Amino acid sequence: MTSPHAPASPVPSADLLPSTERALLHRIAVAQAEGRAPSLVAAVAREGRMIWSGSRTSVDGHGPDADVQYRIGSITKTFTAVLVLRLRDEGLLDLGDPLEKHLPGTTAGGATIAQLLSHTAGLAAEAPAPWWERTPGDLRPELSDVLGDQPQPHPPGRLHHYSNPGYTLLGSLVEAVRGVPWEEALRTEILEPLGMDRTTTQPVHPHAGGWAVHPWADVLLPEPSEDLGLMAPAGQLWSTAADLSRFAVFLAAGDERVLSAESVAEMRTPAVAPETGDWDAGYGLGMALTRSHGRELAGHTGSLPGFVATLWVSVADDVAAVVLANVTSGLMVGALAADLVRIVAEAEPRFPEPWRPLPEVDEELLALTGPWYWGTQAVGLRLTADRGVALTPLRGAGRAARFKAVPDGTWVGLDGYYRGEALRVVRRADGSVSHLDLGSFVFTREPYGPEAAAVPGGVDPEGWRGV
Repeated sequence: MTSPHAPASPVPSADLLPSTERALLHRIAVAQAEGRAPSLVAAVAREGRMIWSGSRTSVDGHGPDADVQYRIGSITKTFTAVLVLRLRDEGLLDLGDPLEKHLPGTTAGGATIAQLLSHTAGLAAEAPAPWWERTPGDLRPELSDVLGDQPQPHPPGRLHHYSNPGYTLLGSLVEAVRGVPWEEALRTEILEPLGMDRTTTQPVHPHAGGWAVHPWADVLLPEPSEDLGLMAPAGQLWSTAADLSRFAVFLAAGDERVLSAESVAEMRTPAVAPETGDWDAGYGLGMALTRSHGRELAGHTGSLPGFVATLWVSVADDVAAVVLANVTSGLMVGALAADLVRIVAEAEPRFPEPWRPLPEVDEELLALTGPWYWGTQAVGLRLTADRGVALTPLRGAGRAARFKAVPDGTWVGLDGYYRGEALRVVRRADGSVSHLDLGSFVFTREPYGPEAAAVPGGVDPEGWRGV
């Protein structure tokens, strides 16, 4: 090991301004030097592909490129979650099912699949001793060896408590329902369709070695690299910056060969309240959620002895960042990846899609647009693509929401307070529109107007008045 100031090794790109590339390189150079990482590789993806990568290394000469493997630790959990969501989408299980229904005989069978995915099953954070990340997986040949004598220190469904054994159970669930090993399902259902041929359960050359750096001296100690056995679905994978860039693109937009955009968005949706005192972080279904510089990020962090990793996606900015390093601790890869997203998003903000008119005019829908009133609160209704609608408060704060059209002529809420709620048009006997009903809330064309019969509780017959 020699100077930490060896030159970076970027992938030339015409997609970023030279100033942006320099800012990215400077940020990872500072991180590698201050975090004392033997090596670090990072990548940024935008518009469906990796557009930049760079590295720093303490070895003279060429640093690692985007095809060098590193262990990615708990980013593996997101892959396992995708496999479970695929089973759900195929109708082979329901997220509300207790684990026992599909994987009988465990001591945690009362927990639901959704609780396991979101770390709310009440399971312990770790498997019983010895520390599973630094010992051979064959020390824990059965699920009972992973769960131990007290697998659920917390009541299920009450709080978020991160659990590595929970994802071991999900990997075993995939095997039980799919009828093939977790590794085979992973390869055929995710890695091959997404072209991730450098993501494997065992290291394949070229790959980095894992190192511990002494906290009080600039000296190194090699870390062991164990096969995690049953714990593999929680953290086994090796991958590259290029492969994880492909995965990040998928986590932002979905891919019908693997999982729909709608199901991937469900993974990115908060499933539980954040930890007490940490209101900028949460967890969806196999995806960590955070807020950095006002920007919403989804993805996952990962660590195993000798390695740290992070993948963050900003869907709103269409920017993703991956950071991989071969050091046990000291390098704040989560903050680093968030900064890479920020640098690109702020220096080269996303161009909005060009405005285009709707492909056709539906006169009935057009007649619904404009102001409506919930009591005295004014909202505007406008048409969106695919016969959808959106409600927006016209003054002050309020409950804005988008709605998707469904075949029965109603709409279902997509976000905010009205997520999942039904919006329907209520008509008079002659077919004319009386009011809108949104989850029992009545919206009329005038505030407490002529449609008094439609307003719950009625309207004072004397109407509006002065003092």
